[in-house]
Amino acid sequence: MNRAVIYARFSTDLQNERSIDDQVALCRTYAEREGLNVVATFDDRARSGGSVLGRDGLLHLMDQAREHEFDVLVVEALDRLSRDMEDLAGIHKRLSFLGIEIRAVHEGVVNTVLVGLRGLVGQLYREDVAHKVRRGQAGRIKNGLHAGGLTYGYAYVLGDPGKRMIVEEEARIVRRIFGEYVEGQTPRDIAHKLNKDGVPPPRGRTWNASTINGNVQRGTGLLQNELYAGRLIWNRVRMVKDPDTGKRVSRPNAKGEWQTVEVPDLAIVSAELFDAVRARKKARAITHPSHQRRPQHLLTGLLKCGACGAGMSSKGIDKTKRVRIRCSAATESGICADPKTFYLDTVETAVLTGLAAELRHPEVIAHYVQTYQEERRRLAADTDARRARLERRLGELSREIDRLVTAIAKGHGDPAILGPQSTTLNEERKAIVTELNQVPAAASVIALHPALLARYEEQLNQLRAGLAKGLMAGDSESAEAMRDLIETVTVFRDPSRLGGVEVEIAGRLTALLGEKAFPNGVRASGGMVVAGEGLEPPTPGL
Repeated sequence: MNRAVIYARFSTDLQNERSIDDQVALCRTYAEREGLNVVATFDDRARSGGSVLGRDGLLHLMDQAREHEFDVLVVEALDRLSRDMEDLAGIHKRLSFLGIEIRAVHEGVVNTVLVGLRGLVGQLYREDVAHKVRRGQAGRIKNGLHAGGLTYGYAYVLGDPGKRMIVEEEARIVRRIFGEYVEGQTPRDIAHKLNKDGVPPPRGRTWNASTINGNVQRGTGLLQNELYAGRLIWNRVRMVKDPDTGKRVSRPNAKGEWQTVEVPDLAIVSAELFDAVRARKKARAITHPSHQRRPQHLLTGLLKCGACGAGMSSKGIDKTKRVRIRCSAATESGICADPKTFYLDTVETAVLTGLAAELRHPEVIAHYVQTYQEERRRLAADTDARRARLERRLGELSREIDRLVTAIAKGHGDPAILGPQSTTLNEERKAIVTELNQVPAAASVIALHPALLARYEEQLNQLRAGLAKGLMAGDSESAEAMRDLIETVTVFRDPSRLGGVEVEIAGRLTALLGEKAFPNGVRASGGMVVAGEGLEPPTPGL
């Protein structure tokens, strides 16, 4: 008896769990009638047929197929396997290559024509359902009902789907945020106070500026949600599924596609207050090109807080015009365990001195490049061996196919036997050609020129002097050049010195090796190196 497996699936949590049992029972009855021996069953519960991603049952089935654990796959109907034309055709193609037959209870033995028809019908059905769902949502919106999730400040009305009611405790927080913003406070100041007062956020553990500010284009954030002013807006974004990952991502729709309905009973703030917030946001959004964000300092965008791992940003200047920096988490949310303020020039001095001390030893670079070269050579040899093996097998297959075609043409064999053999070999040949196209070309190995080490010390001194001079002159290219050497700088408080600072540098030797090399660690305090792990050799398998 042929070994058979059964696959069953249902789409959403709203469907009955017994659907799986019913499908399996139907397929078992069919298998008994056809004389098939069922050796395993696979299922996916509450999984859409629009993608094979995230369907563990189907993926396990395909793994078993590659191990030749069964000969026939039985399903209730082809749409249980997939409602996507590409996926269904791919499943059929791979199982056919493995010599596995697909049988559908209601359709019999599956062939290419049936796969094409059912794949098309399944995908059209899925798209039609999506259109009908959106049509139904649009109708609910016109009646003042919600078609989506829950907004902060509101709760569901039990027994009345789509209805919302105001939660007064949360509504007071919304009014507080709007009022404080109009009074001149920034979103990060408001978030800081809310966290200090222990106010529960809409989601997560803390309030932050982005929760309040949101995104203008997508209309997110408390200050931009027009529902608080009594206007329900739907269809700002649409959800599309990434075919490579299976994940749904949002895309903003044109403003002409938005649907707006007045719901005055859900207004939490007055129209005047909402308009005042909008006017202030518009005024704050106007930025002169000369003030737009760009690296202004040596370490702009590279600093991290040693206490909590968040980024660090400028926090104004003191009376002596020295720039201060502070943890962004402390500034945005007030949640950093050690929200200390540091002087930027002290951190820059520590970084430059520590980096120079670490890179001052040419033998470190020599060892770095030597190990890098050895690993590159090993990988190149593996790649060449793999390519040679594939090319050898490709030649064998081509010669065997040519012999079969010649035999058929000359009448030396039965075409009914030789034809399928030739087709199977041709499928294997196509797979090998695809694999060959994916084999990366051997990377060129960087040579360490003797003159490089001889000039390295001189160039290092020039680099430090040039960077310092360029930064003092406001040259943003100098700051960008530093990013070729430094990836992150983590700033710690130095407990042994009053006002002392300790930094940990994670860097890359892009300037020397021409690509992202390997991270290295440098510890420096007050401009003096206090500990160093050195430049570690490249990780095997780069």
